Amino acid sequence: MKKTLTALLIGSALSSTSVWAAEPKAVVEHYASLVHAVYSDSATTAQALDKALKALIATPSEATLNAAKEAWLAARVPYQQSEVFRFGNTIVDDWEGQLNAWPLDEGLIDYVDTKSYQHELGNPGATANIISSTSLQVGNDKLDTTNITPELLASLNELGGSEANVATGYHAIEFLLWGQDLNATGAGAGARPYTDFVQGEGCTNGHCDRRVAYLQAASTLLNNDLTWMTAQWAENTDNYRQALTAKPATEGLRIMLFGMGSLSLGELAGERMKVALEANSPEDEHDCFSDNTHNSHYYNQQGINNVWFGSYTRVDGSKLTGPSLNDLVASKDKAVALKTSEAVKSATTQVYTLVSSAEQGQKFDQLIAANNAAGHELVNNSIRSLVLQTGEIEKASNVLGIYNLNPDTADHEF
Repeated sequence: MKKTLTALLIGSALSSTSVWAAEPKAVVEHYASLVHAVYSDSATTAQALDKALKALIATPSEATLNAAKEAWLAARVPYQQSEVFRFGNTIVDDWEGQLNAWPLDEGLIDYVDTKSYQHELGNPGATANIISSTSLQVGNDKLDTTNITPELLASLNELGGSEANVATGYHAIEFLLWGQDLNATGAGAGARPYTDFVQGEGCTNGHCDRRVAYLQAASTLLNNDLTWMTAQWAENTDNYRQALTAKPATEGLRIMLFGMGSLSLGELAGERMKVALEANSPEDEHDCFSDNTHNSHYYNQQGINNVWFGSYTRVDGSKLTGPSLNDLVASKDKAVALKTSEAVKSATTQVYTLVSSAEQGQKFDQLIAANNAAGHELVNNSIRSLVLQTGEIEKASNVLGIYNLNPDTADHEF
């Protein structure tokens, strides 16, 4: 992981010197190719995750559980870089919740530690424990959960109207692999035993057959969703990509810039950093069961970097490059392009300090602890760099004649 991150940082620095022809239509078309590559990698790594989960299910052991965890971590790398495609592309925003909604009330899915478990007040599904029950009572309705299928799990998202009821996606699988992180703001991630997946004698915490069925159904749904979205961005077919690239180029450029600004400001600086920091709450960190939040933050920022510079390092190590926003803005105002590039690279470097901290023993949930002043400063520095980056993205959009970009703030003030 460390080598990959370093390589990406080096690639980001080099990409600012690209000399592609700066034509608006070419920039939008290359963006579509970049989106397709990221989702294709997300699908490929999800397939590898599914294979690892099947091995865990067939032969539960410390080794197969650890291999499944590693596959999950690897799958997060391309997917987190895809979140910059949200916001402006409604097809992505309307779809992504089924894959990446968080935080979740994990008691909806499986057993929890009742003494420490925190959940949304008034959530009727917070302790439903689908894995232990063949039916769920929601108001006056009784739902049959005997057969755990991808379709059933998808239907249970936002059960009873609560956004904390998340039954599918990366974080449901994460919880099933790691279990609850009971360390609060101390060191350590979840520690689910592999015996939770043992069929018959040796099963711990009960209902191992249903836990396995849930894990497989969630993985199948994740793979189906990613395959569908990848197809939406493929070339030479009647899909979303064709509709996007047929629009005036200015509309595509606005979508690109709005996605960058909104992920930078409201989502990453706000929902993913500020909320957890101000509440000193590990329950509000992104990859809270696995303690992988630092990497998720970094790869979100890397996604912004990718779109600005028109460059993406694929999971096989190859690099996709082409006409970029940086090139286009530089053709009209070199000073603004340079300042935006500096802000993007500075934010990438600053958010990477969260990765460095984790590698040195202090992960995000420790940084946000109430008594960790140095940790707070590290997170606040990242927030400030993201706010500055967003401001420069807005100035770059003005150069392209795109005014009032108004990136989504998610109702946060900075």
